[in-house]
Amino acid sequence: MHLDVQDLRNFYYRSTLGRAAQKTVRDEVKKMWPEAHGQTVVGFGFAVPLLRPYLKDARRVTALMPGPQGVMPWPAGMPNLSVLCEEVSWPIETGHVDKLVLMHGLETSEQPSALLDECFRVLGPGGKALFIVPNRAGLWSRSDRTPFGYGRPYTLSQLETQLKRHHFMPERNETTLYQPPSQRRFWRKTGALMERMGHSLSMVVSGGVIMVEVSKRVHAPSGPGLREAVRKPLSILSPSPAKEPKPV
Repeated sequence: MHLDVQDLRNFYYRSTLGRAAQKTVRDEVKKMWPEAHGQTVVGFGFAVPLLRPYLKDARRVTALMPGPQGVMPWPAGMPNLSVLCEEVSWPIETGHVDKLVLMHGLETSEQPSALLDECFRVLGPGGKALFIVPNRAGLWSRSDRTPFGYGRPYTLSQLETQLKRHHFMPERNETTLYQPPSQRRFWRKTGALMERMGHSLSMVVSGGVIMVEVSKRVHAPSGPGLREAVRKPLSILSPSPAKEPKPV
């Protein structure tokens, strides 16, 4: 089940822990996608904390928010770019998205398979999608004081297997949020240090969030039609047969 948009907004924009989580995850997204010049960028779920860096250069930025979650105006002080939509029926043309981000969308969905099909539909050739989900082995998925404590947490292999079933090709992955999900001042002050240490010791320490970047895998057409068409040259390019001399 989806969280309420008011709870998500209060966490990410009105709490110290939420602002720290927002910055940490957004910094990792910017490392993977440093720019989106002239591209169409779409976020689904509650991905607005990650979309702001692309407002300046992207051709279009759209924040899709599912009906069970609710919608809020975004970005503040600018023309609204957020849209309330059906979870598995988006108001976006097929194959028009260059970059797609899902956060608090997949793990809380009651129709994850249909949702992934919709992601595949809107993603264009050469486009990339980034799925951000709670890590089953991390601390954040065990705390209901954060949005990452709701829904179905994943392991990396579980997430990649599900994405491959829907014809996505995993390109790279990352984990983040190594700092504890605590409001205590000590952990807030040492949060940046914990993130650096966590990335260095990622084989030992589990991050709270898994991020997987995928591309759209399109199969080549099968069947005899194309092969037969290519095998037979165009008749206009064939040499003309020599004409038989007519008897006098």
